Amino acid sequence: MQTLYSFSELRSARESVRGSFGLILTMGALHVGHASLVERARQECNYIGTSIFVNPTQFAVGEDFGKYPRTLEKDLAMLESLGTDIVFVPSVEDIYPKGYQTWVDVADVTAPLEGKYRPGHFRGVATVVAKLLNAFTPSKAYFGQKDAQQVVVLKRMVRDLNFPVELIVCPTVREADGLAMSSRNAYLNPAEKQAATILYRALCAAKAKYDAGERNAETLRAAMQSMLDSEPLAVAQYVSAADPETLGELDRIEKGVLLSLAVRIGKTRLIDNVLIEDQ
Repeated sequence: MQTLYSFSELRSARESVRGSFGLILTMGALHVGHASLVERARQECNYIGTSIFVNPTQFAVGEDFGKYPRTLEKDLAMLESLGTDIVFVPSVEDIYPKGYQTWVDVADVTAPLEGKYRPGHFRGVATVVAKLLNAFTPSKAYFGQKDAQQVVVLKRMVRDLNFPVELIVCPTVREADGLAMSSRNAYLNPAEKQAATILYRALCAAKAKYDAGERNAETLRAAMQSMLDSEPLAVAQYVSAADPETLGELDRIEKGVLLSLAVRIGKTRLIDNVLIEDQ
């Protein structure tokens, strides 16, 4: 496994390999969810590249950039054990050199949900992903369904800017109690971690109503909110039943729905979702 720290090193390494190339972009603090992406790429591609970069431009003022978990040695050991070929670990100065002023703004699909509560977040995400796609030139790039809005935004960016890459969306990896794997779970104490299972239980409550034939989107949102209200440590920021492509809130569900929510458990903000495909 090659660990690289500059774009020039990455270009040289990338030019030396031929065949299909799979890419997984991370902010480190790797867990089983990240491993599942690498394993999927390993099955489908000749070579695997990853990045580890805590991207400051996707954190809003007052968010947890400074305390975001950084576990580089552990991350590198995991990636090597999974058969990764190239790991890119750039500095902030590599990604955003002095005088940097070029940004990727994706419009409508960044406005609701996370975009409403985290101003500038998706501009930071789209910009760094565009730079890394340019640098790695992968055949396929792998993302987790847990970050559902990010997936929608990046699919739009790839289409609009004609990136020659296939985005592969992999299922959310969950702990045995349903809690979605997330680097931010490390912030939770035992009581909060137990309380955090309410997110998935809320999503399942709404899905159960859908499976029973309910197609009124407000009824599904109410089911999620009611479940969240039963947990004293949970403070909902939003619950959503939206169109899976436009992310506009639905009145009546005709062609599938993205159920999603953002909830604070203590001081930790968590997100989760369940995608119900067009039947």
